[in-house]
Amino acid sequence: MNSLNLNSIFRFVVLILAQAIVFNHVNFMGSVNPYPYVLFILLYPVKNDRTLFVFLSFMLGLMVDLFSDSGGVHAAASVAMAFIRPPMLKFSFGTVYEYQNIKFSNTDLSNRLVYFSALIIVHHFLMFFLEIFNVSDIILILQKTLFSSIFTIILCVLISILFSSKQR
Repeated sequence: MNSLNLNSIFRFVVLILAQAIVFNHVNFMGSVNPYPYVLFILLYPVKNDRTLFVFLSFMLGLMVDLFSDSGGVHAAASVAMAFIRPPMLKFSFGTVYEYQNIKFSNTDLSNRLVYFSALIIVHHFLMFFLEIFNVSDIILILQKTLFSSIFTIILCVLISILFSSKQR
């Protein structure tokens, strides 16, 4: 097993535990929650097996669902996020992604912010839509998506900056 796989396994476990133990209990202004577990999906190595990646994304979401008692919304949103990741990588990073030599720690902060924001907003919208599951509550869905996304994006960018500076 190489260090890349060990790093992914470590990130998987730590993010699930952090979400379950710490972030599931953060409830800012009544309904705004951060979901930094999506960092696993965001930072998963590009060159690795796509089928394994989608499966791991499902397992990640399922574990968060088990700890959150949320009935599968995290699993569904995580799998959707894993499926739309390649076009978002191409949109955010362009030719760097096309040649499959992307290292997130070496990318520009602006490109990383676009990439994180797009995927996190899609993930959160789908998650809250499935959680509320009522089109007449679209304003509530959009409100929860917006505020939780902002909170999660800030947290994910900060975490990625903190941990990527150690690798340089």
